[in-house]
Amino acid sequence: MNSFTFFSPTRVIFGKDAELNAAREIKACGGTKVMVVYGGGSVVKSGLLDKITRQLDDEGIPYITLGGVKPNPVVSLAREGVRQAIENGVDFVLAVGGGSVIDTAKAIAHGTANPGIDIWSFWAREVVLEKSLPVGVVLTLSAAGSEMSNSAVLTNEEARAKRGLTTDLNRPRFALLNPELTYTLPKYQIMCGIVDIMMHTLDRFFTSVLGNELTDEIAAGLLRVMIKNGPVALENPSDYHAMSEMMWCGSLSHNGLTGLGGVQDFATHQLGHELSAMFDVAHGASLSTMWGSWAKYCFPKNPERFAQYGRMVWGITEGSAEEIGMAAIDRTVAFFASIGAPTCFTELGIGVQPESVIGELSDRCVFFGKRTIGNFRVLDRDDVYKIYTMANR
Repeated sequence: MNSFTFFSPTRVIFGKDAELNAAREIKACGGTKVMVVYGGGSVVKSGLLDKITRQLDDEGIPYITLGGVKPNPVVSLAREGVRQAIENGVDFVLAVGGGSVIDTAKAIAHGTANPGIDIWSFWAREVVLEKSLPVGVVLTLSAAGSEMSNSAVLTNEEARAKRGLTTDLNRPRFALLNPELTYTLPKYQIMCGIVDIMMHTLDRFFTSVLGNELTDEIAAGLLRVMIKNGPVALENPSDYHAMSEMMWCGSLSHNGLTGLGGVQDFATHQLGHELSAMFDVAHGASLSTMWGSWAKYCFPKNPERFAQYGRMVWGITEGSAEEIGMAAIDRTVAFFASIGAPTCFTELGIGVQPESVIGELSDRCVFFGKRTIGNFRVLDRDDVYKIYTMANR
């Protein structure tokens, strides 16, 4: 094992009725005035929001609510949440939803703890985040892993920019995980969740820093569990076993465990973020759209690593390293297609794009020449342009 630092402080309560612990956990964290953040009407229609607020009422914890979070969370709503939280003296933020809701809650917590600083300044790397409010999570969607992660993603609608912020201040104090709360999800959201969970691990597995045997085994095991249970969950969202495995995979895929000792790549995420920012497509769908093109472009950098992936995850043992590695890429792309995930621009629903759009996507992805992306293979603007072109079909 290479050297690493592992910090995963989130208290997890997993299983049926886990959400009934919300008020108790908030009190344990010292919360005295809560903002409950949620998305659309599903948590209202299901009665989950009432179940949470009744707990707060019973425990005498005052609260306010903020709904309307969209699948690609926007900074404008988070700013409104900050304004309301400051006005009402909020000292704890509770997210009831999936990754977009959780990331919005994190942004509100950051802004409330730092009045006078626009929250986008943290995502734009103009100001270093040094303090925040505690955040708790009642998870309703297995996908982003934000319930245990140190990251949060926001979209600035005016700038058409989607950015991630990585800091341990993003880590929630607690996460309440009841797989039954995911039973009513649309199949498209489940599909996107499967892709996102797998990609959080793939973007760690494909690293230039090798030799971490146990980390590789954990990553490969998580991927095998997702490949086995993801399609079952998609076919029958009420299958507790499949949905519970998927939920726990989602949390572990993004708390750092599957990449210990390595350096994460996340080029596919950066490529996908620009698609989401420009076309408002679902995050998971953007990832499956880009991964095959990224993998084929980066394959020559280290065919043996792709072969290792093929052996450990897909059980492919016959052939040369090049043959096994390419077969593993093909099997992964075929798996995405089998669950209804897009693997190119046309399948994503945005159609074949003109060169001018590919150029703009490429410029934005590398921050107009201010950065490169990736670690497995470091990618500049020219590389990014070629990968987008490969997916543009």
